[in-house]
Amino acid sequence: MKRDPRTIALTLWRSLKLQCPACGRASVFGRPFNVRVHCTSCDVTFKREEGFFVGAIMANVVATEVCILVVYFFCLLFTHLNEQTMLTVLFVIGISFPLAFYHHSWSLWLGLDHLIEGLPKRSQR
Repeated sequence: MKRDPRTIALTLWRSLKLQCPACGRASVFGRPFNVRVHCTSCDVTFKREEGFFVGAIMANVVATEVCILVVYFFCLLFTHLNEQTMLTVLFVIGISFPLAFYHHSWSLWLGLDHLIEGLPKRSQR
């Protein structure tokens, strides 16, 4: 696969829009929190072997931790919230952010895999 900056940007943009990183014509998700097995347009495989999406889960956890730390330091530096209120805010972020970022972490993981290896067609499995 050609990896010029335009191709990389296009693949990442498709992933952010939750579209197939290979063709950009179909959604990666059939229903909320349910990755399709393959692209309905170009037939590349989304669901791979067990453990393939550990990287997506790790990215979601790391992004959540970074978000919590940014909000924590912001609260420390720019607000005068008491400790209980700050912990409540951080708890809500710790629960809601991974749910909100779930689809994007999986889609970005697929996009990165497509850039590195290329997604296999369903018939090649």
